[in-house]
Amino acid sequence: MGGSFMTHVCLIGLGRTGAEIARAVLSQRDMKLAAAICSDFSGKAGKDVGETLGLPDTGAKVFTSSQLGHVIEKYKPDVFVDFSNHKATMKHIKEISESGAGLVIGTTGFSNTDIMRMKVLAKKNGSAILYAPNITLGVNVMMLLSNLAARILSDYDFEISEAHHKYKKDSPSGTALKIADQIEEGLQSSGVEVNEPIPIHAIRAGGIVGRHELLIAGENDKIEIVHESFSRKVFAEGAIRGIRFIKGKKGFFEMRDVLNLDRILESYFNKRKVAVMNTSK
Repeated sequence: MGGSFMTHVCLIGLGRTGAEIARAVLSQRDMKLAAAICSDFSGKAGKDVGETLGLPDTGAKVFTSSQLGHVIEKYKPDVFVDFSNHKATMKHIKEISESGAGLVIGTTGFSNTDIMRMKVLAKKNGSAILYAPNITLGVNVMMLLSNLAARILSDYDFEISEAHHKYKKDSPSGTALKIADQIEEGLQSSGVEVNEPIPIHAIRAGGIVGRHELLIAGENDKIEIVHESFSRKVFAEGAIRGIRFIKGKKGFFEMRDVLNLDRILESYFNKRKVAVMNTSK
């Protein structure tokens, strides 16, 4: 692995989002882009990453997925950042975990079985996996607010709408499913039995980067919580945060761990309980 200060990063996937993450890593003083990996059929293989981005040479070469073992052995990345696709991720996750490197996964479309395998691999190999289909920082705040609203407005109706570009294959999005999980968790914390899944409406059209909207409706009023990504740079910001978090750790993590969302939620309700107790004296 790389030195304690400089984090050596290997990027898996050089699509539109991957390109933004590559630019972001290259601009960090405490990170070095060691290599990038694309599909075996990509025309980017063998080129310098800079050439694929329209930048000067970076010294980081693009390899194919079948060369993953060579990249691990020669460059010894501290952290892999995966924005390829869920099928490719599940093919190389074992090899990365066994290498001891950290892995940040921003890909979506995984099954519950896939996620369980991630947890098992991280525990077995003493490696670190950050599963972050919801890697944008703002949308994690939306999740916290969703959980909070469900605890306080447990008798209201909740519905989620999400929209993405027409090339996004999974529907509904992994983020929408996570928002639904947060609502259910909030409702259950309030003693509400959740018998039906939270409704999710999905749109796939044009070049929409990503929009998630939560409608919370009562008999006499409503609340709307909306998060919208304007640029793929927002994914890169989350990835940089994830790289710094995961280096040197062991275990399975999500973005709520990166941002300490559970601690924030617990702190809020503990303070609320104290305030209620003081008022009732």
